Amino acid sequence: MKKLLLLSFLLLSFNIFAQSNEEEKAVQAVIEKMFDAMRSGDSTSLRNVFHPSARLMSTYYKDGASKIHEGSIDRFVASVGTPHDEIFDEKIWSYDIRIDGNLASVWTEYSFYLGKNLRHCGVNAFHLFKSDEGWMITQITDTRRKEKCKTE
Repeated sequence: MKKLLLLSFLLLSFNIFAQSNEEEKAVQAVIEKMFDAMRSGDSTSLRNVFHPSARLMSTYYKDGASKIHEGSIDRFVASVGTPHDEIFDEKIWSYDIRIDGNLASVWTEYSFYLGKNLRHCGVNAFHLFKSDEGWMITQITDTRRKEKCKTE
């Protein structure tokens, strides 16, 4: 009886882990789709990863003061979709994904390159919502700095 109970517990634990792992993969795939769209200049694919009410926020320091700036999703999508000579390449070094029901929070370290030139680095904090159509980005808040950037 104990063996049957232990086996049932292990199977249930494995099933929960497998479901969680699949959701993490689905969340990460949305974020990767966003960066792939940036690299390829595909504004349609980029637009599709965002919820209609999504927001972009950037935090930074200027003149010793802490600042936050809200960007426009429309301008972001347009800038990516406008033909440009150099690739917008954001290299992601790590993913820390947390999910509870239909809410996901993802923390990523990044380095942003314009062509081959490192422009800045920091972290992205993503919030995603799982709609009936799947995971969608509702907000990205990033930090931006030019020192201590990871390159490999």
